[in-house]
Amino acid sequence: MSINAAIMSARSVEDKFSAKANNIPKLLVSADSHVDEPVDLWKSLPQEYQDQLPKLVTWDNKTRPAGGLDPKIRIEHMDLDGVSAEVLYPTMVLRAFVAPQKAQEAAFRLYNDWLAEYCATSPKRLFGIPCLAVYDIDVAIKEMHRCNDMGLKGGLVWQVPEPSLPFMSKHYDKLWAAAAELGYPINFHILSGFSYNHYNADARGMNRIRGSVVIKTADAANTVFEMIWSGVFSRYPKLKMQMVESEIGWIPFVLQQWDYYFQRFTKPGQLAQEHFDITELPSEIFAKHFYATFMDDDVGAQLLGKWGEKNCMWSSDYPHGNMTWPNSRAFLAKQMAEMDPARVKRFVSENVIELYKLKL
Repeated sequence: MSINAAIMSARSVEDKFSAKANNIPKLLVSADSHVDEPVDLWKSLPQEYQDQLPKLVTWDNKTRPAGGLDPKIRIEHMDLDGVSAEVLYPTMVLRAFVAPQKAQEAAFRLYNDWLAEYCATSPKRLFGIPCLAVYDIDVAIKEMHRCNDMGLKGGLVWQVPEPSLPFMSKHYDKLWAAAAELGYPINFHILSGFSYNHYNADARGMNRIRGSVVIKTADAANTVFEMIWSGVFSRYPKLKMQMVESEIGWIPFVLQQWDYYFQRFTKPGQLAQEHFDITELPSEIFAKHFYATFMDDDVGAQLLGKWGEKNCMWSSDYPHGNMTWPNSRAFLAKQMAEMDPARVKRFVSENVIELYKLKL
């Protein structure tokens, strides 16, 4: 979609919901936006590593806003959209989570340095999430602390791990402990790791939709499932985690089902009684430890009136094709204009500010 087409599409939403847009709070903070990495980011790496990493591309500014690469233009675009601050994730670098260990570690260090410099142009409006290679947890912890010292927040790890390193293993425990101590979340973004975009990158037709909806949602659900049911939060009660760009409509249903089966198989006298590594309902664990982002999720929005007040966070996805820019307020009015204003504030700014301790 061209920028002009995006603006026209957004204006059509604005026209329809402009009267209700005034019900949306002035302060908007996107919990999931993106940068576009410079095409020469890998140039200082050995050629062997460059060959193992995703090729970085130059985006056509006729089809993609230039603020993904240029932070000064980004601030202008944020002002146009009425967005006060953004939490930033990578674009092409998401694909580097399947690179071999040494290339991945070197690439993420370069990217994190560049991201910190990008955010430093407006440190009270731009907040970057560093990428962490988790083959060697000691390396990951060291990088997380280095990035925290540079002003970056949290730590992005693969959402779908390399098969020999499942999240249910104790491989990650030192990282969970370090993140809990630091007070920042571990982040899981779609398309990071050994997911459908890695195994079926050339999928077309119905299989393209299968990946974009069915497998994507299953990947996110599996990650949440393994974190909750393996007892991670019993061991690290201060740990927070965030599911990014998975939308939210599926979450209440899945939690309901997990609660049902937890109660069913732990009921005294139950013939099929099971032992689990958790003692609380999965929905209770989720409420204490997980956050999730949404963009334009009508199904999820219908449930926000009674669920997710402390867990769900709006995102614009700028500068990607799904973005709500430049009329994010109208998109929010479409989903939340009739909702209690105090709840809306939680979704569009307060939750993300509290999670990352943002000082705007």
